[in-house]
Amino acid sequence: MTDFFDREGDGKYDKAYKETTPDILKAFGDFNNAVFAEDGREIPLKYRELIAYAVGLTTQCTYCIDAHSNAAVKAGATETELAETAWTASAIRAGGAFAHGRLGFKLTGVHDHS
Repeated sequence: MTDFFDREGDGKYDKAYKETTPDILKAFGDFNNAVFAEDGREIPLKYRELIAYAVGLTTQCTYCIDAHSNAAVKAGATETELAETAWTASAIRAGGAFAHGRLGFKLTGVHDHS
């Protein structure tokens, strides 16, 4: 997927959003700006950016990883904080697979220990 990622050029594809659903695009932009406002939130911006970075890692969104890792650093995050965030996201993603693996047993009836 990253072969398709072009930080500088991909914005030109926003044209469809701008032309067909400008009201939704504006609402999304306003919402995003409110979530990532520098001031006026209880959780400091650095931590909101680290949270967003973790979500981007978990969903494997190249755009989110790029934007929020850089924004986190700009907001004061260290290399160690980025590493710990990546490990946290890794643990949650692995934990989700582990926990949902139980559904395989439940749904197939294999080794039903009820």
